[in-house]
Amino acid sequence: MIRKAKFSDIDTIMSIINEAVEEMKSYGNTQWDNNYPNNETFINDIKNDSLYVYEDNNYIKGFVCIDNNEAKEYKNLNWSLYEKCMVTHRMAINSKFRNSGIASKLMDFCEELALKNGVRYLKADTYSLNIKMNSFFKKRGYKFIGKVFFTGKEKPFYVYEKILKEK
Repeated sequence: MIRKAKFSDIDTIMSIINEAVEEMKSYGNTQWDNNYPNNETFINDIKNDSLYVYEDNNYIKGFVCIDNNEAKEYKNLNWSLYEKCMVTHRMAINSKFRNSGIASKLMDFCEELALKNGVRYLKADTYSLNIKMNSFFKKRGYKFIGKVFFTGKEKPFYVYEKILKEK
């Protein structure tokens, strides 16, 4: 079941993040670290009603943030559409439950939520070194749009888009 995150979920979410940071480090991916994302990031996501968790038997197995906040770095990219969009951020799955389809269920949810809100256009980005997320976006039919640089990161982030089709 996917539901809106609550403040009481933050400890579990941070546990998943800490695990993900360690795993990312193991293959040279420095997208996330001990400073970002942090408690405050997720508190703000919850306050903004944009953080969702995948829960099974009262156990949080993963989460994603989806909202209308485009990074200012997106401004000069050559998008297919120039209309209202939604953007996915900060997805992570508990390592014990990877490769069980949870990430796909979360992305299905994001796509359905966008359509439910009258939005047919999704955007996302991930660090160029994040091999797993880059291949996940491609597998999901997201189109590579370009590269952007975020402060404090030496490598570019790859930016993707997907035009959704009504189901």
